This record gives sequence, structure tokens and C-alpha cells, in this order.
Amino acid sequence: MSSSTSSQGVVDRVQNFVFEHKHAVLIGTAAALVAIGGVAYYAASSSSGSRGDVEKGEGKKDKKKSKKRKTVKDDDGPILEERKPKASAVEEEERNYTAEEIAAMPEEERTKIAASLKAKGNAAYQQRKFATAIDYYTRAIAVTPKPEPVFFSNRAACYVNLNPPQHEKVVEDCDQALALDKNYLKALNRRATALEALDRLEDALRDYTAAAILDKFQNMAAAEAVERVLKKLSTNKAQQIFASREKRLPSHMFTSAYFGAFRPRPLPQLPENPSQGDHTLLMAFEALQASDYAHAFTLVTEAIEQGISSDAGKAEALNLRGTFKFLMTDVEGAKTDFLESLQLDPTLTQTWVKIASVWMEQGDPKQAFESFEKAIEYNPNDPDIYYHRGQVLFIMNEFGDAAENYTKSTELDDKFVFSHIQLAVAQYKSGNLANSMATFRKTLRAFPDRSEPQNYYGELLLDQQRYPDAIEKFERAIEIERAKSTPMNVLPLVNKGLALFQWKQDVEAAEKCCQEALEIDPECEAAVATLAQLSLQQGKIDIALKMFDRQSQLARSEPELMSALTYQYVSGNVPCTSAHCV
Repeated sequence: MSSSTSSQGVVDRVQNFVFEHKHAVLIGTAAALVAIGGVAYYAASSSSGSRGDVEKGEGKKDKKKSKKRKTVKDDDGPILEERKPKASAVEEEERNYTAEEIAAMPEEERTKIAASLKAKGNAAYQQRKFATAIDYYTRAIAVTPKPEPVFFSNRAACYVNLNPPQHEKVVEDCDQALALDKNYLKALNRRATALEALDRLEDALRDYTAAAILDKFQNMAAAEAVERVLKKLSTNKAQQIFASREKRLPSHMFTSAYFGAFRPRPLPQLPENPSQGDHTLLMAFEALQASDYAHAFTLVTEAIEQGISSDAGKAEALNLRGTFKFLMTDVEGAKTDFLESLQLDPTLTQTWVKIASVWMEQGDPKQAFESFEKAIEYNPNDPDIYYHRGQVLFIMNEFGDAAENYTKSTELDDKFVFSHIQLAVAQYKSGNLANSMATFRKTLRAFPDRSEPQNYYGELLLDQQRYPDAIEKFERAIEIERAKSTPMNVLPLVNKGLALFQWKQDVEAAEKCCQEALEIDPECEAAVATLAQLSLQQGKIDIALKMFDRQSQLARSEPELMSALTYQYVSGNVPCTSAHCV
């Protein structure tokens, strides 16, 4: 397992370790921010209160039947608040009254007529005569001496059922209903649904969150609605960011881990009469060996522009530039370079392996595995092919097949530490705990001066909640890393902090580990993500927002960016400025 793979695994874990339930994260945090954002009245009461006789008894009835999906054939309809009226209540047909006639009526008569009109509206709704029902509710609104929120809410229910639905009118009527009763849960849910349909997602999120508060977080539909809208918001924002973001290399740790996942190869030899491009290409590989990645990318780009004298040299250059493009999330640019490299030198198996990653990134595993087969055709003894095919199978949860490939890789070259580590992890994922632990102990003996076996063994121990043993392994990995002359891999520090938090809930110690990691590697996404979650868990919203913003800047892929943006939205980073944010 490369460090890059494990680093993302840490990021995935820290998104969940603070909160046991996903819905509690999204709803709970959003709830706090709803109050902060100026709609605290939503949380003032968990019940809708009395709205007059038309609403009496309905709250308990709805709660008991909440698990059953209503239809228009049910007594009270799918979303209407009134029971189906008796036949005698709808036999008479009220005529349309003028404004002058309404003004001249006694208040008691107006109330009686409005109730009758509403009853007829309910009956029309039950018969799916939505336009007729709208007319009755509209007339009830006109004649009633005291505006009733249920009139507007029921009319909104009719607008929802028109073909096509009139969502703008739904929002308008629910605005009226909520102006009359701010705790009107059904109107709030209807408005949220309409706002979502209108793609007014931030407003919809605010309403869904408020509805969840009023329902005391007991309604899973509300939790799922919040999650759904958050996903839409984050997806849209992530796409916008990726479309405009300047391409750049990820953190030093991530880049180093990616290149470290391939066995080292000798530097290319200069031809007898080297061109300037040949010299520049050699300098690019020398910079790569020195872990000077930004310089290596600049040099290989210059070498290609200057001109390289041999096809083999051009293929190597395109392979290297394509690798940098892939790391910078320029997937199409990477694919173009890899394909051109293979046209020049189809025997370059490393390029086949790398383009397999591109196909996987683009959701085409068939092409990926065909690329691995092509690589094997040219060089069946290249251990990197089997290691990286194992990685793809591992990602696909095919742990048994992945283990076979890691084993093949180690048989061809047993000096590559990651094949051993990943074999142990695949065995663990397959449920072969004894084999996994034995493989790890063997790897620890074979590579006593490498931090990676200590770190990843610690992760498995952490997964088993063997906290003291896990921390011991992380500390040994940290010790080995500190003794290195090259930049330190800070992942063991982050893992130690995570272990301390899970074991002792020692937030201060966990934060200290992550802060030290960021001092060494300011772009360590795992440390940023962990600090963000720790801050959120403690209610330090401002700090959490800064960390989530930083995490979104560091995110390499759209899913990673969506995850960070989701927490930004739920932590109130996107202010709601509409009229609905009362």
C-alpha cells in the first residue's frame, strides 16, 4: 500500500470518527447553525401548536401513520391536513361572493362559508380534481375573516400535484402559511420540496434542516433530504471549482508516495550526440530523484518543447509529464501523454500501468485490465504490473484476487516493501486475521528501518481497538521518520493523534499531533481533515470552517472536494441571503 492510498484512508476515517452516525453529523451541525443564522424561531417549539379546530387531533394521527405512505384515496389524503368531509358537508354549492358582499357579511357567517369551501376543496382533492380544489381554497381564503395557514398549505398541495407542478406558487402559498404559523411543519416541508425542485438548494437546505429540528431529528426522511441537498450543493460547487481551478501538484507527501509506488529505474542514458532536450530530460529525472517535483515537472515540459532525439527518450518524457498531469488531476492531459508515449514505445510497461489508473479514474475498469494485460504481454516479469493490478482489485473489494497479485509481485521482487504491506492488508480485509498479522510481523523483520510497516500495522491494530499497541507502532514509525534525511512522512503523527482521540477522547493531544504534522507538511490533507473534525466536534465553528476550506483547496478529486464542501455547507459557511432566511 502506498502512502497516498493510506493517506486517503485516514481522510475517509476522520470524516466519520467524531460522529457515530452520519445523519447526526449533517443534521446536528446544521441545526446549530440554523439557530446561529437567524432562524432560531424554528427550534422554539417542537410542536405546531393549535391552529384552530381544523388542525385538532391531526398531529398524533400523522405521527402514528408516518411509516405508511398516504395516497389521495386515504381519508386525509397524502399531505392535506383535513379528514375527508361527510357527504352532507359538500352538497350545497356556495356561489362566488363579491368583495362588497363579503365585507357586509357577519364574521360568523364568513367563518362558516370558509370552512365549507375548504371542505369542498378537500373533497375535490380526494377526487384528484386539483384545479377545482384550488378554486375552493382560493375562495375560502377570500371569504374567511381570519386567514388560516391550512388554507394556503392545502392549496400548495394542489399546486404540487398539477401537471406540470407549479413550484413557484407552492413556495408563495407556503410563505403565507408560515407567516401565519412559523412552526407549521407540513408547510415547511412542502416549501423545502418546492425549493429543491426549483434548484434553490441553499434555501431548501435551510427549510429541511428547520423541519428536522421541529421533528426532534426523529424523521429519517428529513435527515435524508438534508443529506441529498447537501450532496447536490457540494457536487455543483465542486464542479465549478474544478472547472476554474489552476492545476497544481498535491502535497509533497502525496506526490512522493505516488512515485514511491513504482520501483526505481536507472536514469536514461544520453545518446552519442545529445540534443538540448536530451540534457534537459536527464536533469528532470535527476530532480525527480531528489524529490524536487515542481522542478522536475518544469524541466520535463521544457525537454519536450526543446525536442528529444530518440523515440525512447520522448516516450519516457511523455510518461513522466503524463504522471505529473495525472497527479494534478488533469486526467485527459495525462491520457493524451500516455497514449502518445505508448505509440512511440509500446514496450514501456510502466506507461501501460499508469494509463490503467487513468481508465479507472474515468470509470472504465475493462480498459484498465486490458492495459495490465498489454503490459504483461511485453514484460511478464515486471513486478510493478502485478502490484498495481492488485491495487485496482483492492479498490474494487476483490481482496482475494488482489492478494494473489501482491504475492506475484513479491515473488518477482521481494525488496519492495509496499507489496508486502498491501498483501497483509488484503488478507486482513478478507478476514484472514492470523495470516495478516503473520505477514506484518514478517515484513517488520524484513524492513526494520522502514516506517511504513510500523504505520500500517498500527492502523490495523487501531481498527481492532488495540490502542496501546497501535500507538506504540505509530511512535516507532515517527521515530524512524525523524531520523531520515528526506522530508518526513507525517502520516504516523496524524494516526497517533487519531488513536489518542479514539482511545482517551484526548482532544488536546490529538490536535497537538495534527498541528505538528502541519508544521512539517502544511499540505497534509489527513492532518487538515482531522483538525477540522476535532474543531467541529468541540463547537469551534470558525476554526472548523478554516480547516474545511483548506481541505477543499487540497482536495485532488471531485469526491474529496465534495466531502470537504459538504462540511463547509453544514457548518454554515454558505450564508443564506434569501427572504426565506427569516
